[in-house]
Amino acid sequence: MSSSIINLAEDAPNPVLPHPAEIILGLVAFGLLLFVLAKFVVPRFEALYAERTAAIEGGIEKAEAAQREAEAALQQYQAQLAEARAESARIRDDARAEAEQIKEELRAQAQEESARIVAQGNAQLEAQRAQIVAELRAELGRQAVELASRIVGESLEDEARRRGTVDRFLSELDSVSAPAKS
Repeated sequence: MSSSIINLAEDAPNPVLPHPAEIILGLVAFGLLLFVLAKFVVPRFEALYAERTAAIEGGIEKAEAAQREAEAALQQYQAQLAEARAESARIRDDARAEAEQIKEELRAQAQEESARIVAQGNAQLEAQRAQIVAELRAELGRQAVELASRIVGESLEDEARRRGTVDRFLSELDSVSAPAKS
């Protein structure tokens, strides 16, 4: 029996090595699978890969174009901002210059008004002084005539005599006070 067991063991297929028909069938199925993959699946994967690559590259180009546009817009904005700042500085300087001019005009007007008011005041003072001097001369003349009438003892009622006397007295008074003023 031992020889029959050995014979059976020799006739039995080896479990490690597959049967040659299975190897041929596996190779044919593998070749068929490779053919189907190469004919249908790989081109689809290649097309999808190309589409995604194009989409990604297009997205990158769009992003770069958007970046360039954003940079151009930023430069334009900065240029406009600089121009606006320069314009506002110019307007501010113009306003300052105009304010200075207005201030000078107002100062000149105030000085003119002040000079006019002083001149008017001086004229009023001069008129008042002349009026007071005239009133004082008349009063002084009356008092001088009255005093002279008392001293002389005669009446100086005559208008012409009185005026002559008063005028002579005032002239003498002016001539005496004129050297004193010098």
